[in-house]
Amino acid sequence: MSRWRRFFKLCLVGLAVVGLLQAGGCGGGGGSEQPARLTIGLVSYDDGASSLEKYQRFQTYLAEQLKAVVELEPVFNEIRAVEQIQAARWSLVFAPSGLAAIAIAEANYLPIFPMVGTPNQRSVLVVRRDRPYQTLGDLANQAIALGEPGSATGYYLPLYDLYGLTLKQIEFAPTSATALGWIAEDRVAAGAMSEDDFQQYRSGFEDGTFRILHTSRAIPPGAVLIGPTVDRNQQQYIEQAMEAAPSSMTADAGYSPTSSPPDLTQLIALVEKVRPLESRVKEQPAVLTLAPSEGSP
Repeated sequence: MSRWRRFFKLCLVGLAVVGLLQAGGCGGGGGSEQPARLTIGLVSYDDGASSLEKYQRFQTYLAEQLKAVVELEPVFNEIRAVEQIQAARWSLVFAPSGLAAIAIAEANYLPIFPMVGTPNQRSVLVVRRDRPYQTLGDLANQAIALGEPGSATGYYLPLYDLYGLTLKQIEFAPTSATALGWIAEDRVAAGAMSEDDFQQYRSGFEDGTFRILHTSRAIPPGAVLIGPTVDRNQQQYIEQAMEAAPSSMTADAGYSPTSSPPDLTQLIALVEKVRPLESRVKEQPAVLTLAPSEGSP
């Protein structure tokens, strides 16, 4: 029996050691431990490698400060970003406004810093200058281009503004430059994009090719958000490291460590109103009207 008692005691000691290690008894205080791995999500659109280079110094810095493995996970359109956000696969997200609204409302992400950008960004619907369209109603029964679902300026704002129309077809342009190309060649009558994108990409076409038919309401810039899988006790380490980062690094990463996160309440409400229309955008024709029982924007 003595051998069994000794064996039983050894088992208890072993279990106690394991328990101490799991509780942080060797170098930590349990819940106060810093995260061992972080995944940073971002949409890099068509600038690919050049946009990732801007985040690499930040990635290295954050890994050193947190003593953690920090991975960058870029995606190249909003559809993939929405999937990752809804599955809570990203610890941190550098999100434009539309994605930030979805992350807060649908996936319990928490905004911690604002993204640097136009304080009051707007969506525009662009047409060829030589076409007769003067009002949104003139686009009825025409084909138009929207951005990818998840984009505030390319998708949610124009859908809200186009409510009540029946369109011949909606096509989805992966970039604003693509939408402008489709407008120029008469593939679509109009295209939606941010006002900033329009000013940037119009120079790639003959001067005077386009004009703005409609400008949306203003919305705040995007946000850096922290995911629901990150322990809130660990969040302070991440915020402190991001606040202390050199200004050149925060500028490259595109966030402001000295400002409060944007208030996206109104944009979230707008997105929720537009959501019921999403089942109709791929239909031909696309009837952007809801039954009374479904509500309306």
